[in-house]
Amino acid sequence: MQLDATKGPVSAGPLFDAVARAVSFATGAVLVALVTLVCLEAFLRGAFNYSLGFAEELTGYGVVFMTFFGAALALRSASMFQVHFLLDSWPGGTRRWLIRAFALVALLICVILAWKTKDLTLSSFNRGKFAPTVLRTPLWIPQIILPVGFTVLAFFLVEQILLTFRKSED
Repeated sequence: MQLDATKGPVSAGPLFDAVARAVSFATGAVLVALVTLVCLEAFLRGAFNYSLGFAEELTGYGVVFMTFFGAALALRSASMFQVHFLLDSWPGGTRRWLIRAFALVALLICVILAWKTKDLTLSSFNRGKFAPTVLRTPLWIPQIILPVGFTVLAFFLVEQILLTFRKSED
């Protein structure tokens, strides 16, 4: 995908922009919460030799959330790792077909993983499983991050595919 220096990522439409804004906001909110929690935990341990006890569990969940949503945003803004010296050496038409092929394979993988992790989440919900931690978090709560994350990645992969059908100056 191309970037427009004045507007950021090239968009496939307002729906994709709205979802990207929501994902950006959610990711930013989780990042602020993680930094606050880690700083609070470090302060309490250093100053009062006291631990919240649940900070490690919540930061683990937050890191998984940020990994998925951050990857989706990186995909949208064309910040993912690419082998540019190979990709840029091919003509525009070939490059677009390679991007389509990559996006289709990645989309298929994301759909399968979203489906399977949804099954895992529903199984934990139906069986009433809890994490063996201080908070005793119902397992479906952190597990729901997985199918949602794969779905968000798949959504932006669809945008990548749509953008390859736009006319460009190659």
